[in-house]
Amino acid sequence: MIVVATGDFEVYHGVVTELRDRGVTFTTIEPDDDWPEETEVAVVAAGEDVEVPEDVDVVHADPDRPRRAVEAAIETLRGETGRTVVGIDPGDRPGIAVLHGEMVVATFQVPAADAADVVGREVEDAVDPLVRVGDGARLVGSRVIDDIEDVPVELVDETGTTPYLGSGARGMGDVLAAVNIARLEGEEIVSRDVEPTPGELQRIKDRSREASDTNRAIDAELARRVADGDLTIEDALAEHRGEDTDRDGPDPTER
Repeated sequence: MIVVATGDFEVYHGVVTELRDRGVTFTTIEPDDDWPEETEVAVVAAGEDVEVPEDVDVVHADPDRPRRAVEAAIETLRGETGRTVVGIDPGDRPGIAVLHGEMVVATFQVPAADAADVVGREVEDAVDPLVRVGDGARLVGSRVIDDIEDVPVELVDETGTTPYLGSGARGMGDVLAAVNIARLEGEEIVSRDVEPTPGELQRIKDRSREASDTNRAIDAELARRVADGDLTIEDALAEHRGEDTDRDGPDPTER
């Protein structure tokens, strides 16, 4: 059993909340209390002087990272060790899954521009982490790969990784695909140069039309810059509006 023993309220609150959210059986004691006989893992605040029985494993919790402490305590309790692998199913809002060994410890779905930051946070304390990115959504995937720093990346054939979604599971496909991607071996890659196809450029132009207040699409040059990751759709629309204004000439009301 996991036992939380700390006089640090911030650590106590954070760790207990995470344990309850995970549905983990645990108990809490004051640092000077007697330890339950069934104690297997103790969670104490980092830097806190707590006397722990010799046969009990200790996890030190940072008040700013209670989830990391809980993950470590669960892994220790189960006797699991394993590499941290992050799977990414690329798209406008990539699904992201973080695995420690065979255990899924965290999932996310964020805008593509934020994916690399999420990866960076999740692997910050990991030993020998690995990122696996699906080979679909080529333009977005290539930008995500280029944005990831200081972590090995593998490109994975994502064929068949999106499971059938039954009733009530709508919206979970990208995250579940990311879990499957994390479990598949891929080809190590540093960057991915992708030449956008005419169809991909047209889809970007169609998206810009949908996002435009005037129902006007950006031109091919701006669409290519969006494909290359130099501009967002919103930035491209702003430039497009500026070009239209320039072509209209000076405002006749200005003196």
